[in-house]
Amino acid sequence: MTTDYDQDFYAWSREQASLLRSGQYGRLDVMHLVEEIEDLGKRERRALESRLAVLLGHLLKWQYQPEYPSRKSWRATINTQRRAIAKLLDENPSLAARLDEIIRDAYPDAVDLAVAETPLDYDAFPVGCPWDQTQILGTFLPG
Repeated sequence: MTTDYDQDFYAWSREQASLLRSGQYGRLDVMHLVEEIEDLGKRERRALESRLAVLLGHLLKWQYQPEYPSRKSWRATINTQRRAIAKLLDENPSLAARLDEIIRDAYPDAVDLAVAETPLDYDAFPVGCPWDQTQILGTFLPG
């Protein structure tokens, strides 16, 4: 039986795994397998970018709204994101070489988050990320 990739992805993936396990390489859907493997790497990068956006957004809120009465939840989110980012980088060390680029890509989403969750508008925040990797991933809290 050959499952159509476009009709039932779950069944297709199970079939491909079975073919790999049994050494039936000639029956593999190589073109789609290559696409899926490439997408796995992209997903890890997107996960890192997403976590960085949340982290940076909370760091922005921390710095630019210091009078906010309950910053405890912000601190918890900052800590959670830092741990998750560290784990992602441990599991995908090659992403560390692209960290500056990923931070640049994540920063606009971080500003959007800060604007959405504070009374501040876009012009209150720096155009580019004001912190370096060490500050972002370490124990640094701005302000």
